[in-house]
Amino acid sequence: MTLWFVFALMTVAAIFAVLLPLGRSGRTQNQGSQNQGSDVAVYKDQLAEVERDLAAGLIAAPEAEAARIEISRRLLAAAASEPAMAPKSSLQWRRAAAVLGLVGLPLVAIGVYMPLGSPRLEDFPLAQRARGSGSGMQSLENLVVQVEQHLEKNPTDGRGWNVLAPVLERLGRFDDAVRAHRNALTYNGETAQRRSNLGEAIAAAANGVVTAEAKGEFERARALDADDPKANYFLGLAAEQDGRKDEAANIWRALLAKAPADAPWRPLVQSSLARVGGGTMPALSDETIAASKDMNEGDRNAMVRGMVERLATRLKQNGDDVEGWLRLVRAYLVMGDRDKAMVASTDARQAVANDAERLRLLNEGLKTLGLDG
Repeated sequence: MTLWFVFALMTVAAIFAVLLPLGRSGRTQNQGSQNQGSDVAVYKDQLAEVERDLAAGLIAAPEAEAARIEISRRLLAAAASEPAMAPKSSLQWRRAAAVLGLVGLPLVAIGVYMPLGSPRLEDFPLAQRARGSGSGMQSLENLVVQVEQHLEKNPTDGRGWNVLAPVLERLGRFDDAVRAHRNALTYNGETAQRRSNLGEAIAAAANGVVTAEAKGEFERARALDADDPKANYFLGLAAEQDGRKDEAANIWRALLAKAPADAPWRPLVQSSLARVGGGTMPALSDETIAASKDMNEGDRNAMVRGMVERLATRLKQNGDDVEGWLRLVRAYLVMGDRDKAMVASTDARQAVANDAERLRLLNEGLKTLGLDG
């Protein structure tokens, strides 16, 4: 009862705070109107005084005109600020409104509260509210739990394992993802893509190291499809991790030679090839790379360097070609000349400095190549 008594006092205080002005007289407002009216009279007297001084020769005409303008401005401001005459309300009507508000508002509040509220309802814990709002990751985890429960009852549901495996990788549950990929293979059949996905999950569980087990899966995938891009990329990565950079470069060059121009993984393979210092520039046209396969290593390198120099010369004459600059920088990186790559990136930024869009594209491309500065 003490709590309800406090609430009642607070309600009465709030109502009085709102309704008390209704009982006040308009004396304060009338006094303000009288003050504003006196200001207007003062400014009018000042205008008359200026006219008298001008007629008596006490001030010059320009000074009189300036004074008239300033006093007139103040007079207009004072006149505009005069409040409109408010109609006089009856004191009896104001008191009746106050009583009605004092009694009626609590009755209305009680009438609304009774069907909708209850003082016996328990508080909704903060933890439950947080779970109710829920983040996207929490929703994803809840869905994973539901799928896992389904697969416990239906372990031969190959489609369910297919769906679950990549989601587990996204959540960082790589060991569970490996198990899911194995079940997908068992219940859906063997394909190059499923073998590659399993190998990728095994490598991810080993912190990015292409283990012998993962490499075996990639080799099985390539046996099923020699052009499988994931299998070829990771086999090149395995060669690089084993210290066989030339073999890694050969694998990645062959992969790029067959890759579509808009393949989303192409920049990753190109940057990997640049990292191992591949001897042939992968950023040149696929036709050129194919034509150079029958050359010996010396002739091939000479041809590539000649093409790079011609590209550099052209860009010095016309520096608006962002893609050309990126090809040049990538070529220097592939040839192992990082100093020239840095110089070319600086020249490229200077060439497109006045074009914000080209500069943005250039910086994004250089970042992909590992040249952020």
